Amino acid sequence: MIQSMTGFGLATHESAKAKYTVEIKSLNSKFLELGLKLPKSFSEKELVLRNECTRLLERGKVSIIITVEYTDQVAKAANINKALLTAYYEQLKQVAETLGDKSENLLQVVLTLPEVVTYAEEQLEEADWEDLLKAFYAAVEHFQSFRKDEGETLKKDLSARTNVIVRLLGEVESNETSRIPLIRERIAHYLDEVVGKENIDKNRFEQELIYYIDKLDITEEKVRLRTHCNYFLEALEGKGNGKKLGFISQEMGREINTLGSKANDAEIQQIVVQMKEELEKIKEQLLNIL
Repeated sequence: MIQSMTGFGLATHESAKAKYTVEIKSLNSKFLELGLKLPKSFSEKELVLRNECTRLLERGKVSIIITVEYTDQVAKAANINKALLTAYYEQLKQVAETLGDKSENLLQVVLTLPEVVTYAEEQLEEADWEDLLKAFYAAVEHFQSFRKDEGETLKKDLSARTNVIVRLLGEVESNETSRIPLIRERIAHYLDEVVGKENIDKNRFEQELIYYIDKLDITEEKVRLRTHCNYFLEALEGKGNGKKLGFISQEMGREINTLGSKANDAEIQQIVVQMKEELEKIKEQLLNIL
């Protein structure tokens, strides 16, 4: 199934202790470029999360933000060492009086001194990790669903544009019936003017004409282009990924270019230009396929 590299997923999980929120965003990239932001208390689990992201998300420029809101905010609150604060304050007050300094912000200065204010460390428990994983996997599920929906839209667009190329190939075949007779007539007319009809070796003329027309024959290019287009459509319906589809589109481009260079016909070359336009749009869309 075709999936887009662009995606978004958001999920939350609440426990008695905290609320866990995981947000995932991604854009297209040749490889997996992962930006992971998580609370300090879960830093020891970062490698585990990165490995899971590599396994589940495959490719793309992915940004993941994990936040934790604790229900008991008192447990995280700052603790003030009153005894140490008082000791610092009294000492600074005495020094200020000795120096004749009437500073009125002694309390503010004391609060910045070492160990006066401390913060409770969040202790990571296995249950916390399990709760975070529930939010993470739920966000990944939403993210993958978004990618599939976007992929379905891309698939319809790619299929439509490929079918346009197939239709244009039919127009080439319709215009081709008169191409060889016109080339034959043009060459014969040129020789009549330059050499003279009575001086032309008819047998040699036919031999050279066959050789020249064989060089301009586009049958193989038409067959190969149609085959590549059908293969591209099959890959869209199957397990085709962005890289595989990109390789097929390159082969389509080669046949279109050769067809244009060998056509030697203004109308066919105009059709080829339309083919190239559709193929360029296909290649742009393929950059966003997983």
